[in-house]
Amino acid sequence: MDSIFDRAAQWGIDIEHWDGLGRHWKVEPLVLEGILEAIAPRDKPPPSAPRSGTPGRAYQGCDALPPRSWLIVVQLYGVRSRRNWGHGDFTDLAILIDIASSLGAAGIGLNPLHALFDDHSEEASPYFPSSRFFLNPLYIDVEAIPEFPRSALADVQLHIDISRQHDFVSYERVAKAKGSALALAYENFRIHATDARRRQFGEFVRERGPMLASYAAFELLRRRFRAPWWEWPKEWQRPEENALAQLRALEADQLDYFKFVQWTAHQQLARCRDSANRLGLPIGLYLDLAVGVRPDGFDAWADQEFILRSIEMGAPADRLNTQGQCWGLAGFNPCSLINRNCEPFRKVLRASMQYAGTIRLDHVLGLNRYYFIPRGLRADQGAYVRFPFEALLEAAAHESVANKCIVVGEDLGTVPPTFRETLAKWGIWSYQVMLFERAADGGFIAPDLYRENALVTFGTHDLPTFAGWSSGHDLVTKRNLGLDPGETDSERAAARDAMGRAMAWRGLLAMEYLSTVRFLADTPSRLLAVTMEDALGEVEQVNVPGTTTEHPNWRRRLPVQLEALIEHSSLSAIADLMAAAGRRIGAAGR
Repeated sequence: MDSIFDRAAQWGIDIEHWDGLGRHWKVEPLVLEGILEAIAPRDKPPPSAPRSGTPGRAYQGCDALPPRSWLIVVQLYGVRSRRNWGHGDFTDLAILIDIASSLGAAGIGLNPLHALFDDHSEEASPYFPSSRFFLNPLYIDVEAIPEFPRSALADVQLHIDISRQHDFVSYERVAKAKGSALALAYENFRIHATDARRRQFGEFVRERGPMLASYAAFELLRRRFRAPWWEWPKEWQRPEENALAQLRALEADQLDYFKFVQWTAHQQLARCRDSANRLGLPIGLYLDLAVGVRPDGFDAWADQEFILRSIEMGAPADRLNTQGQCWGLAGFNPCSLINRNCEPFRKVLRASMQYAGTIRLDHVLGLNRYYFIPRGLRADQGAYVRFPFEALLEAAAHESVANKCIVVGEDLGTVPPTFRETLAKWGIWSYQVMLFERAADGGFIAPDLYRENALVTFGTHDLPTFAGWSSGHDLVTKRNLGLDPGETDSERAAARDAMGRAMAWRGLLAMEYLSTVRFLADTPSRLLAVTMEDALGEVEQVNVPGTTTEHPNWRRRLPVQLEALIEHSSLSAIADLMAAAGRRIGAAGR
């Protein structure tokens, strides 16, 4: 077995690790062999990653961005409005941008908008995308498409009415209604579109080039074969140009439909971006970039050298997830990144940065190393694989400057020594969550100890809301689901007491969300994110890690309609707190 470990060391694969519980273990040879077979050729060592030699620095914001500001963060699919079809859409986003502007926020933060398998209603997680290059069509406002025939509303009105009444997004019903409506809009476009609209569509298709053509082919083929792409007929298991050319000759209209859908989504999201710019929001859109992709999705099919379906990404055991985590996402090949000067990573960044003033890199630790599990093994049967960290940071900094987009790295949990200092050197902002910002004695650290170049928030989509945490509801929920909450009732009571002391020290009322907002508003951190769930007092959290169908993850709709949000007392109170703390955009905050 020494040869396996020698080979692992040659390729920079960790063979020992301290996990999140402080336990030291040795990686099994079987695990190493499974990882090595996927990423590492036997006949040559890894090449050195090309570097410029000069640390660049990521974009730090436009002149209009004040030293400190705030964002409203929304799960867009869950927005409830009088006019949407039971699933938030880009017209809702445009209205949210108006609300942000009126409240003095710098922008709107969103869940990933990546393309999913929109016809797989049971797989709703925006962090399980088919492609990070394309957009989810369920966010399209079909009624805003010029070619959509208003007379067709009668055919889908029943689906729309039922979807609007539910407290959870009915993805299957929404997908069915929007699918038929988009097909009608495309048919009208194909026959009756104006010359100007045809020119715009043609320009989009030319700009997106072979990638869009391949995506359209993939969407057609996956619907035709109804199986993972590695089970398709052999000629379609790779995006070979000859086969794709034959498909275009036979199915041009069907392929153009999928291009039309992506063009429509792009147009509507780009209008939101442009509206934020016109209103003077210095951040505009803050987009989340998912850490990976599904193994049977488009990105994995289109670039099989880079994305490895035989390797699953995850995490070793820690206090919150004592069995470790298998995320179901396909692993990335670090050798491919090195050989291609990080170009696959650069393309992913550009795809989101074209719309955003800020992006968040989910699990930014992955730029340094990923925890890989050979598919089919348990979460505790994995190993860490090193990635070309500095080369990836250089690529992120370069794309950040080129696209005028701030980069926030989700750097939660245990990270290697000097990791955050290295991110800061390259101008990548930190991501600080109040629930985790604790001193050695369990107390909450003071606001002035937060980092300046950081985004701060109370919690995340994977953590309880303020109302859920303060009431202990999340502990009950996890136990009812058969999960270890990673915290006892007495430990939670101690944490509540610690928060009470932190608030009292600053003259704030304990166990009120507005107190935590004021506490975080007093930090030196450049951005403060307020989640809509916290602002509206939601008890249930967006996602419970370790569950799929056991809990309604990524389905819960907001309790307040969009049209009533601007008058909601909690949002107005939050805006007043931001103004008092000097975070409001506009004259009132300066």
